Amino acid sequence: MPPETNSNRIVSQPTSMNVILASHYGMCFGVRDALKATHLAAKESSVTILGQLVHNEVVNERLTAQGVQHGDLHNVDGASTSSVVITAHGAADKDRTNWQQQGYRVVDTTCPLVRKAHTALATLVAKGAHPVVIGKRDHVEVRGLTGDFPGATVVFHEDDLASLPKHAHYGVVSQTTQPIDFVCSLVKTMMERHPDREFEFVDTVCQPTKDRQKALKDLCQQVDVVIVVGGNNSNNTHRLASTAESYGVRAHRVSRAADIEPDWLRNVTRVGVTAGTSTLKETVDEVCDALQLMA
Repeated sequence: MPPETNSNRIVSQPTSMNVILASHYGMCFGVRDALKATHLAAKESSVTILGQLVHNEVVNERLTAQGVQHGDLHNVDGASTSSVVITAHGAADKDRTNWQQQGYRVVDTTCPLVRKAHTALATLVAKGAHPVVIGKRDHVEVRGLTGDFPGATVVFHEDDLASLPKHAHYGVVSQTTQPIDFVCSLVKTMMERHPDREFEFVDTVCQPTKDRQKALKDLCQQVDVVIVVGGNNSNNTHRLASTAESYGVRAHRVSRAADIEPDWLRNVTRVGVTAGTSTLKETVDEVCDALQLMA
């Protein structure tokens, strides 16, 4: 299924406020495939998702309502079903193997682009590089990337670069949902601070994230306020909001239409809407409908 795209479509054109939708927004193919695989598995037997399948409250509420159980990737004794689901964010090979060796049927919904990041990091390590991951240390995707390489260094701020161990060769990848400009800037800083060392960088930021960030930049040139639709603990959703603010545009994140505060729209003539890669299209549509009613 193709990603949600349009050409900065104006979904509402009242006299007081226009609602403009970003040219790229919402759920990516990796999340759609993960949801489809989980639904199919749940039809065959009861399943336990090892964590949050995706970082979106609306999606997770629906899965719970369908009877899907929730467990912990690192607690093999905690699953109440014989089938378990590894989330779209991926997992370390050791964790995946652990569940299989304990006799569970493992449904692996890891996004192919997250798999690409795992492969890139393993390849760099095999070449003798010290593994470096740019991203949030406690994010499930980053924990999965570093899980098979306990000596890996995670960096997210320039201050983190002080923790780089002395090594001749560093292999650098990124959490797939980080803005590419941010990632490249951090890599450049690493190289400038250590000109005598080799840095080998593989760009693992996913294309859907790049598309949504670029579309947001275009959107911010047209609007006064941006509403970002997505989960509270969705990294790419929060990044969309913070990026909009870096462009000088006020941004508000909402999980659903009911979260919109009318005061946000006071004296606003153009409001933009975008959404994170785990957000359902119908949720975005509901937000756009609610904004039209407020116009």
